[in-house]
Amino acid sequence: MSDIPVPHPDLSTKARLGLTLIAGGAVANIYYNQPLLGLLVADFGPRAALWVPTGCLVGYGLGIVGLVPLGDAWPRRQLIIAQLLALSLVLVVAALSPNLPILALASLLIGFLSSAAQQAVPFAAELAPDATRGRIVGQVMTGLLSGILLARTVSGFVGAHLGWRAVFFAAAVVSLAMAAVAAATLPRTSAKRLRYRALMLSILHLAKTQPVLRNASLSQALLFAAFNAFWVTLALLVEAEPFNLTAAGAGLFGVIGVCGALVAPVSGRFTDLRGARPVVVGGSLLVVAAFAVLWAGGKWSLAAVAVGVLLIDIGMNGALIANQTRAYALVPGARGRINTVLFTAMFVFGAIGAYAGSQAFLLAGWGGVCAVGIAFAVAALLVAVLDRRPTII
Repeated sequence: MSDIPVPHPDLSTKARLGLTLIAGGAVANIYYNQPLLGLLVADFGPRAALWVPTGCLVGYGLGIVGLVPLGDAWPRRQLIIAQLLALSLVLVVAALSPNLPILALASLLIGFLSSAAQQAVPFAAELAPDATRGRIVGQVMTGLLSGILLARTVSGFVGAHLGWRAVFFAAAVVSLAMAAVAAATLPRTSAKRLRYRALMLSILHLAKTQPVLRNASLSQALLFAAFNAFWVTLALLVEAEPFNLTAAGAGLFGVIGVCGALVAPVSGRFTDLRGARPVVVGGSLLVVAAFAVLWAGGKWSLAAVAVGVLLIDIGMNGALIANQTRAYALVPGARGRINTVLFTAMFVFGAIGAYAGSQAFLLAGWGGVCAVGIAFAVAALLVAVLDRRPTII
């Protein structure tokens, strides 16, 4: 595989802000539907609760694999603008959907095109100076993580007052606005064109020849598995005795996740100064500690649950910034493909973690979920600690 030289200007303040807004504005589209499922079921039947969110998430995964690598072979500014413009059209189709099959197809395309969020992060890494890459990646990831958090809140409010179609119409306007932001703030860059088949095959070559990328992907994927094992079972815990919270009450725990978003620039800055290993190790230890707290007090104390949520989000997101930073430093012309390797591993292990957590809850209750989470987090810790290659930053 040959590297792709990409001459580029320095990352300006307006470009950094633009990428942060684009990351959050794009990723939000795959979460808008979640608070609207009750409304969608009322219009289209119970299958809407499965087809719409699944379509968005599957499409997003396909976009990470199929679209994000194109940023290494085509100018990312143009790709981001094209994806956002196409996304606005698909969102209008979703808003006008007369039946579930059309809405489900639109949802798949919404997820696919929303992968523009994953174009923004490697673009920031490409433009950032080496000495501050971690901090810059952390700032853009703050936008992405905040978009995930705010999407559900905004969508639920608009949907409750104006209906679900209004949410998709509003999202289409936001997508157009993000395309305008991209045109106004992002610098023009050039790239050496590669055939699509060669580009995709080079992803496998990267995974095979870059041990630091494999280490970063595996450690982060294991943490994401622990993260998902917790979040897919949290509602089952807090909606039952002795808490008896409503679904809305359970959803409020997601607000605590904003701390995980705010820690991203701090993690990036520390990675720039001290390297990735201590941040990944520290993040893994925080996740282990979170499940220990949840095991000890999660069944009877909402305060313990809140502490667990805080520690899991800070640990997982802090390690993510460190793992992204060290992975992006490996092959400067292949950051989109590196991003694909990293996030594909996370998606696969995230699904495994969600399944393991659900099964553990059914078979062993909350203690089983905590045991599964600790096992994944300890495995991530060992992956980070035992890799002593000098190539790890």
